[in-house]
Amino acid sequence: MIIYQGSSEEFNQDVIQNQIADKIAKNFEEAFHRINESEYRSWATSLAILNNSFIYAGLKDNYLLVEYQLPYSSKRIDVLVFGKNSSGEENVVILELKQWSNKEVKLSDAEGNIIVDYGRFIKEQPHPSLQVQGYYFYLKDFFELFNEVNGPKLNGASYLHNYSKLKNAELLSTNFAKEIKSFPIFSKEDSSGLADYLRNRLQQGNGKVVFQRFSGSTIRPSKKLLDHTSEMINHRQIFNLIDDQIVAYNNILKKVKEIEKSNKKAAVIIKGGPGTGKSVIALEIMGELLRKGEKVMHATGSSAFTNTLRKVVGVRARNLFKFFNSFMSLPEDYIDVLICDEAHRIRETSENRYTPRSLRTNLPQIDELFKVAKLNIFLIDEFQIVRPNEIGSVSLIKEAAKRIGIKESEIPVFELKSQFRCSGSDAYLQWLDDVLGIRESELARFDAKMEFRIFDNPTDMMNEIRKKNKEIPNSARITAGFCWPWSPPRSDGTLVNDVKIGDFEMPWEKKDQFWKWATDNSGMEQVGTVYTSQGFEFDYIAVIFGNDLVYDPVKKDWLTKLENSYDTYIKRKNPDITKHLKSVYRVLMSRAHKGVLVYFMDKETEKFFKSKMESI
Repeated sequence: MIIYQGSSEEFNQDVIQNQIADKIAKNFEEAFHRINESEYRSWATSLAILNNSFIYAGLKDNYLLVEYQLPYSSKRIDVLVFGKNSSGEENVVILELKQWSNKEVKLSDAEGNIIVDYGRFIKEQPHPSLQVQGYYFYLKDFFELFNEVNGPKLNGASYLHNYSKLKNAELLSTNFAKEIKSFPIFSKEDSSGLADYLRNRLQQGNGKVVFQRFSGSTIRPSKKLLDHTSEMINHRQIFNLIDDQIVAYNNILKKVKEIEKSNKKAAVIIKGGPGTGKSVIALEIMGELLRKGEKVMHATGSSAFTNTLRKVVGVRARNLFKFFNSFMSLPEDYIDVLICDEAHRIRETSENRYTPRSLRTNLPQIDELFKVAKLNIFLIDEFQIVRPNEIGSVSLIKEAAKRIGIKESEIPVFELKSQFRCSGSDAYLQWLDDVLGIRESELARFDAKMEFRIFDNPTDMMNEIRKKNKEIPNSARITAGFCWPWSPPRSDGTLVNDVKIGDFEMPWEKKDQFWKWATDNSGMEQVGTVYTSQGFEFDYIAVIFGNDLVYDPVKKDWLTKLENSYDTYIKRKNPDITKHLKSVYRVLMSRAHKGVLVYFMDKETEKFFKSKMESI
């Protein structure tokens, strides 16, 4: 998405006539249904100062974008400038604009991060050169254009027009020499230096031509986590982290160094909704620590997710992937780092009726996790709890940490807000939370950028999923609420068509091999449940919204119909069943990168969803 675009001459006129902030604000509000006064002031101030460097550089016939939204992401680049250098070579320049002064910025204890005091709040962020580097590699990853032999050269820099390099310039310290060399920082004394930087890359103009190549470039598909997990764990970093992901990653590395120097236990909490990259961070940090020689394990409460990870990483690494209930008999501090992915699925206890008496400890599961590792990393979304025996929460983690001497102030908590699923639309997820009554949302309006189609019958919806899978195998799946029985395979191995709606009939995923549903070819013709889809992602997801959860237009509230549910785990003595069923459908409807297809069994519920879509 582009909020503002135009030639360098048009940009210059908009700045001179004091129209630039108003034009951007108008387009921004139309796109995101909100406007932020601090952002408005930033556009008015920073873009006017940037225009001075354009004038100093003598730029003519260039083209630029302001607030460019990255593909498959909610993150935006401040400015992209297009043009050719004196030799006729095409260039694209990323520019990040900051209004920070020296007194507002200091270095973080986590290498690569900085602390910025915004007055109303203090925020830890990546160093500007690391931020630009993240955008640089993100564009290189997704745009075929930048990987062609004759493709434009991609460049990146930041302009801190209130920051002085002459006094207490920590951002320019030798700690960041390597990053600054590749992605330079220009201070308030460097307006002419920025002009030289731009002139060397853009002075021949022809920006519209370069922009047209950029806008017409093929966008590569978003990387699928499971396609690259083996490479991440066994060989090298694959995913390029940006913004808040960098901050969390750097703080984990800091904590690892701290536990190496002391015998004190530690914890890190990373919160984030669907598609914010929690599992990407989990697996990237795991690979990095293994390469550093640390003893690391990964654990989840999901049989489907863990078994799939074991399959894709291969024999050498499969034993590093465990379940939350795998640590009952292991000694204290057996491993250096335990990565607890999907920590919302932590149970009250690891014991069950089959647990041998010799292994029974009476310890809560969270205490077992703390006991076995020096450092615990918890990645959590408290709104994905779908069973009554799943109790993982930030407060649970902090209480358990306190019992073993870790103070709450010693536990860093990071929240991932950048959205890399649902067409990069954080607004879609906020809208979904609002419709389901899960939590209040700043943005309760439907975002048409995310494809969301309601079907009149499940057969047509399934035919669309088959079409997607024919184009790209295993790119789409169909799921449903647990509103039908789940039969075991017949003696000949065939599956029973349990999911029936009129003439529509399909089987659930294979009961004795349910964990294969998300990745095996057979899963394309099976209906998945929340338990097999949680933790996975697809280009397209189809959801049969069952009649176990319905919207009552008279009471204006969501109601549970227990008689329509076959999920014994969620039904049994569960006072929070409506809350859990809302989370079930939230999980199912947030698995897709590109589109969600829905069939509603209850027509009043369908009407309610449609009414919320009409608020565009």
